[in-house]
Amino acid sequence: MTESFRRDDAYEPHENPYQGVQQHAPSPVTSSPVDPEWPPPPSHRPTAGAPGQQPTALLAEPLAAPPPAKKRTRGPVGLLTAVAIVAAAVGGGTAYGIQELAGTDTVASSSTSTNVVPTGQKGTVAGVARAVSPSIVEISATSHAGSSTGSGVIITGDGEIITNNHVISGASRITVTTNDGKEYTAQVVGTDSSKDLALIKLEDASGLKAATLGDSDGVQVGDEVVAIGSPEGLTGTVTSGIVSALDRDVTVSTDEGQQQQQQQGGGWPFEFGGQEFNGDTGSSTTTYKALQTDASLNPGNSGGALIDTNGNIIGINSAMYSAADSSSDAGSVGLGFAIPINTVKADLAKLRAGSTD
Repeated sequence: MTESFRRDDAYEPHENPYQGVQQHAPSPVTSSPVDPEWPPPPSHRPTAGAPGQQPTALLAEPLAAPPPAKKRTRGPVGLLTAVAIVAAAVGGGTAYGIQELAGTDTVASSSTSTNVVPTGQKGTVAGVARAVSPSIVEISATSHAGSSTGSGVIITGDGEIITNNHVISGASRITVTTNDGKEYTAQVVGTDSSKDLALIKLEDASGLKAATLGDSDGVQVGDEVVAIGSPEGLTGTVTSGIVSALDRDVTVSTDEGQQQQQQQGGGWPFEFGGQEFNGDTGSSTTTYKALQTDASLNPGNSGGALIDTNGNIIGINSAMYSAADSSSDAGSVGLGFAIPINTVKADLAKLRAGSTD
């Protein structure tokens, strides 16, 4: 359109379609020959100007607003362009909403399965590991009884971390190492021994990658899962398996001294099916419903993540069965347990409020 409506001085005088019009007497333009190269004919007939006026004045009004050009802009192409602009605006709004949801002080969570894994690696263990590993940390807890190692899941960019209560119970100092090797000091925000959950917060942290909390109610037996944690202090260890069962009753100790004693040996004392594993749970215990998995879990995985194939956290690993007589000899035999992530989400407000029961 722009090329068609050029100044008339771009045309040679002999090419002007109105060159034969007399200045002193109007005559219909249609009686004059029309240059076939001129695009759309004017919608009305121009009139001759005052004597001495150049023919260019006859073209000024049609060039300013040619009716055929206006009609074409309202056609299907114009409509499709408008639709595309609206779609782009909606897409931009969606992206902004997602960014806000995953902000530094907001937990990124989903009631459905959100795909966190890169498209080319969707559904693969490698894809899950690449997407989620930056959100998993190693936790070192020091107490009067010694030190122990566990894992945790970053849930906000400024350093809120979910872990097991037995990982940090009674600790006088907590040190956290992120996936990229940076080390932070952390403080306990809140604990819930009845669910074996704790919330800690890193000091002077920002820009961390928060994990996406999924929906454990949608988990089915046979679903493929990935576990990431720090077994035996081996930061960022990845294993995989399936969900073996749902709603398993797992009983753990709520006694701080009992937990510390067992942590030094590297095991997680718990009861399942009327039997005790990894040591004595003591007289003060609590029972919760857990996801069972055959993904390999070992001492140090406690507090780490159980993840679906889209990269959503569906559980916090908390206990494992071992046939060994002592916790120091404990090893994975494919019977691990995780606290469902929906239990964590339901407890989060209480933990943030500083509960310590």
